[in-house]
Amino acid sequence: MPDSRIPSGDPPSDQSVPKVVVSRLSLYLRELQRLQASGQQTISSGQLGALLGFSDAQVRKDLGFFGQFGYPGVGYRCDELIHAMRDILGTNHRWPVVMVGAGNLGQALLGYRGFGRQNFTIEAAFDADPAKVGGTVQGLVIRHIDDLPRVVREKGIRLGMIVVPAERAQEVADRLVAAGIEGIVNFAPVTLALPPHVQTVAVDLAIELEQLSFAVTNKLAKAVAEPPPAEPGSG
Repeated sequence: MPDSRIPSGDPPSDQSVPKVVVSRLSLYLRELQRLQASGQQTISSGQLGALLGFSDAQVRKDLGFFGQFGYPGVGYRCDELIHAMRDILGTNHRWPVVMVGAGNLGQALLGYRGFGRQNFTIEAAFDADPAKVGGTVQGLVIRHIDDLPRVVREKGIRLGMIVVPAERAQEVADRLVAAGIEGIVNFAPVTLALPPHVQTVAVDLAIELEQLSFAVTNKLAKAVAEPPPAEPGSG
């Protein structure tokens, strides 16, 4: 009976795993956590794929990048696969995060409880606006951005979030990197220039809406272009 945990040995390098696979792992993890909360203990690759719109072969291929999982005749045990995926994603321990930008979006993110469920906590929030510095949002006092290096050093923080206007994003990114931040989530609609050792993920909500509008538009166009089905007995 194969072990459902990651086998011993070196984990795959970042270069050997496509980013789209890592994205799907996060989707699998969320679905498994939902199923576990509802009391489900096991699931097959076909069932997991069907819930998310993927084939069973796609699920098995994605997991195959990281080792052998599952049991013959049983499928995957939800608790074990959740633990393995957290190991793969590095979220089996708490990640403190700093956030720069305490405007409307930043304040909304401070209130998002989903971070905590995945072991991320925003330890400190910063802004350069005197009107915001010293204020409290979700129990967190907004600090001046000049305090960033000290807080990062004292709390051993490696991850940061940029939630500022596009024209300030690069400056903020430079300050995060100088403070020792190794990974940045960028909500500003601009591409950042970062050193090779710093990882970044861009979250542009307008682009996401554009992708959605493209999908809806082309779905409608396809429906208009396709001829209606022939009536029975016609022809």
